[in-house]
Amino acid sequence: MEAPLYPDLPPDPSAPRGGQPALWVGPRHLAGDDGRLYDVVADALAGLGWTSLTIARGRHEPDEEPEDRQVLRSTVLHISPDALRWAQWGLADEPFHLGGLPIAWQISARAEASSPLAQWSAYFTRDVPGEAVVDFLLALDASNQPASALAGPELVLDAVAAHGWFRDIDQPQASAMDPTFTSHISLGEVPPLIQDGDLRALSAEDDETGPAGWQAWAEPVLGAPLLWVASFAASVPHDLVAAFAASLSSTAPVLRRVLPEATQERLLRAPAL
Repeated sequence: MEAPLYPDLPPDPSAPRGGQPALWVGPRHLAGDDGRLYDVVADALAGLGWTSLTIARGRHEPDEEPEDRQVLRSTVLHISPDALRWAQWGLADEPFHLGGLPIAWQISARAEASSPLAQWSAYFTRDVPGEAVVDFLLALDASNQPASALAGPELVLDAVAAHGWFRDIDQPQASAMDPTFTSHISLGEVPPLIQDGDLRALSAEDDETGPAGWQAWAEPVLGAPLLWVASFAASVPHDLVAAFAASLSSTAPVLRRVLPEATQERLLRAPAL
């Protein structure tokens, strides 16, 4: 009889979706989001007292019944009590992509509530483990200065190294990967369209490299589609990225009922009951 990998935590009391049994699985960075990335993050934000607003856009024809309306874009915006930070969920009709994957969560912060612009934004596609996004948000919510960098980039690499990830031989001060070489985190060039309040990022010419930001991704099979991508603007404080990195690389198993097809054979599993 197999013993649970994480016996100190009680099993999830919710009913299995589609009859799928609950499993403790690892490693976390390949476990996906269980198809519940919105629910897990939204529940955490509600617990922190953030306010949620739903925004919808669609077509409405004359004499059309409400249930027949075609909604083209639906987003949910969560705003912190001090209005300095917000998180937006939206899988739109014309989504913003990272690594070929549509963005699911965009999280932003500003220095002052009077400023109309975000100082920085971070982006997460589906299948980023919800636990890592939640831990990033918990660190953001607890920060007294969400738009200020209070630590250096070494903090991020130390966070993953503590969980057995290796520093890149060629870029030991800027990149690391898990022991199976499937998941990576790297400080470097930021993808296009990433929102950042740093004027150097806004003014960089096409042939120039702007301020470096953290990028993380999982590529279970070399050359195949990525499992997930996370992108952090250059102005995202390193201590917040470190909170995400520490959670992502954690060796503690997570509860799942839905496993990513691309990583099923790489996951260690044990029944939750």
